[in-house]
Amino acid sequence: MTKIYTKTGDKGETSLIGGTRVPKYHIRLESYGTVDELNSHLGLIRDLLADNNKEYLSSMLHCIQHRLFSVCSELANETHDHKKMSVINEIDITFLEDKMDEFTAELQPLQNFILPGGHVIASQCHIARTVCRRAERNIIKLSQEAEVSELLLKFINRLSDFMFLLARKILKDFNKDEILWKTEL
Repeated sequence: MTKIYTKTGDKGETSLIGGTRVPKYHIRLESYGTVDELNSHLGLIRDLLADNNKEYLSSMLHCIQHRLFSVCSELANETHDHKKMSVINEIDITFLEDKMDEFTAELQPLQNFILPGGHVIASQCHIARTVCRRAERNIIKLSQEAEVSELLLKFINRLSDFMFLLARKILKDFNKDEILWKTEL
């Protein structure tokens, strides 16, 4: 039987791909840990979508989850030559942009800022969007001390926009109103 615990992190350090031991609060771990958190939120959204007969959207998120797992691997690898090769390519970015264009064509143009809410799945998309933004900030911070692929950063940036539009599409699909932000109540 293989045990899941190794006890090597009991003193607050872990190993990167490449072998270097770093504290568990290291920006590289914050970066890929936040992407992992985002991936978990996408898993919940997928399950909620599947339970509501939205397999098309669920399968779209499934593809994105695979990409995010690869992003985690790249961010965890201190020896990876990010200039020569990234797990993210232009096709991944185009995929997100094409899906956003499809969503936008179905939606009314925004006239106001909208608040998260209106449907539990849309709300979960907004949570994922904010986690994605935090991941982006962490990865940018990491890029100040280590090489990070520009395509990877671009993908994470697009993904937060995608999650915003997915939340809007879900509200439309479930015939729910967007909650408009009002400066005065």
